[in-house]
Amino acid sequence: MQQWFVYLLRCADNTLYCGITTDLDRRVARHNAGTASKYTRARRPVSLAAWTKAEDKSAALKLEILTKKQPAGKKIDFLAGTCRP
Repeated sequence: MQQWFVYLLRCADNTLYCGITTDLDRRVARHNAGTASKYTRARRPVSLAAWTKAEDKSAALKLEILTKKQPAGKKIDFLAGTCRP
């Protein structure tokens, strides 16, 4: 079974971007190359702010949605598991 991750990137303009992947290093590199998303392409460079493992793709998608619903100031703590809704 493939390992899935939910991640938060800190963009150059100090905003956060949330996504899912099976390979964190490759995905961050693609964001910094400008080939992963339109949002981060205009806000490079990006750095990995937080990440967590998910059981499968379905769990990763659900956690991504929950993370995106959090206020900006709580997203990192939420994903790190120190803050729950």
